[in-house]
Amino acid sequence: MVDFAFAFLDCEFGGLDPELHDITEIGVILTDYRLHEQAEKEWKVIPRPDRITPEAAAIFGYDQAVWTKEGVGVRQALTELAEMLPQGVTVVAAGQNVRMDVLFLERGYKSCELPYPFDYHVIDLATLFYAWSLVAGETLPALSLRQAATTADLVKGPVAHRALADARLTLETFRHYVGRLALREVPETPVAPAPEEAGTEG
Repeated sequence: MVDFAFAFLDCEFGGLDPELHDITEIGVILTDYRLHEQAEKEWKVIPRPDRITPEAAAIFGYDQAVWTKEGVGVRQALTELAEMLPQGVTVVAAGQNVRMDVLFLERGYKSCELPYPFDYHVIDLATLFYAWSLVAGETLPALSLRQAATTADLVKGPVAHRALADARLTLETFRHYVGRLALREVPETPVAPAPEEAGTEG
């Protein structure tokens, strides 16, 4: 895994359909294979007005005046994102329900005719959270970032939907559950089966 790096990322969208809605915000924290942080950055991405729903705008606090002043075009954001990734290693997208982010990013890179910079694998917090629940014997009411972070006692109450803040919370929550998956010692020599379990030939 030394030749791997991870991009813990979160995107906000104008809706849930990459064919109908635009990316409005990208936040990314780059780590090496041991989750040591290397860089972070956030972009407000200027969306097309007809590709953002009122419901989505309310969730992440979209303000057209702010985005027009502080935002950049999607091509610039995606180009700068690719440029911040390390060369010579495999960069894996990581996040909470990261497949949704990947769908929008893949479409964005394709629409801009830019090469997609991430590996085809993904690392998802929801999977780790579920694995932890099996080890811990816990029953989960949800697999959301809020539930995972609340169960880890990292937040109390609602989680604000902002890209870099969510990427940060995802990384911290991921670290929390990695540290709580107990490793089982592997015996140095194979354990012989009990006499009643040993098979006989003849």
